[in-house]
Amino acid sequence: MSLHQEYQQPLVSVIIPTYNRPEYLKQAIASAIKQTYQNIEIIVSDNCSPGNPQAIVASFGDSRIRFWRHQQNLGMLANQQHAFKMAQGKYVASLHDDDMWNQDFLAKLVPPLEANSELIIAFCDQFIIDANSIINHAGTEENTRSHKRDKLAQGIHQPFCKIGLIDKSIPTAAACVIRNDLIDWDSIPSEVGGMWDLYLTYLCCISGYGAYYYPERLTRYRVHEQTDTMLSGSRNVQAKIRKAKSEMFCYKLFMEDTYLQEFRTYFQQKWLEANTTLGIGLLRSKQIAAARSYFWQALKKQKFNVRTIAALSLSFTPGVVAHKLIGTLK
Repeated sequence: MSLHQEYQQPLVSVIIPTYNRPEYLKQAIASAIKQTYQNIEIIVSDNCSPGNPQAIVASFGDSRIRFWRHQQNLGMLANQQHAFKMAQGKYVASLHDDDMWNQDFLAKLVPPLEANSELIIAFCDQFIIDANSIINHAGTEENTRSHKRDKLAQGIHQPFCKIGLIDKSIPTAAACVIRNDLIDWDSIPSEVGGMWDLYLTYLCCISGYGAYYYPERLTRYRVHEQTDTMLSGSRNVQAKIRKAKSEMFCYKLFMEDTYLQEFRTYFQQKWLEANTTLGIGLLRSKQIAAARSYFWQALKKQKFNVRTIAALSLSFTPGVVAHKLIGTLK
């Protein structure tokens, strides 16, 4: 590509929020730098890692990288939002510090957005990789099927509320490109927490613009021991509580949005499930009275639910047996 052609390309801001993953961060930055689409800025926002990754960033010697380090840990969402608000590009793309992109990720997702100003987002499929960057082929196929991307046609989808919020086909966190000026980054409330990617999908869905799907695996999503769902012990309990609270907030908001009324029953069910999940998390952390309140709330809105009733029953069961059985609840 000539310098003139590169200059004509719109700027894409690559957002890499990071915390305490130096080796993975190197791989993530390298995958951004190696993009065949070259007109990018790479924003690395460090959430006050114990070891300052500035030297890692500087080692690439690439003037397109902008580095920011917070003086204290602000939490995942605030770090992510700060990086988005630093973005100067026409388009933005989030890249987790433990994930990677194929070299042609941006080259294949930016053109559909450039060709059609009525699109807000372009997304693709993804590989699942392990801690050593090895592709989990079975996990990859399952991930594609579970999000119904195997049945999703290439091209424009409008509206795409079902695709985005029901099927969750859009991997907003690491496998999409978004038109920057259509999102108010200050409008994302802190309550969304770890569900920020679903909430961002929601903002795209209700924008009135369309989405473009490119059915190729252009990114590599890492599943490893530091992933929230893989944590053990008390850390896992706290992760469950955080996630359930975020889900409750999001699904209640979706449930009440008049634009999404055709899906209200689905969102209500997900909100009820989140109530039970939060109750189970509180039960595991021995906050029994608080847990029961969420179980009762869930049962008020649904006549019968085995998971909720089982959890509520265990909250009244004393002794070691109850503690062991609580650990089997998901």
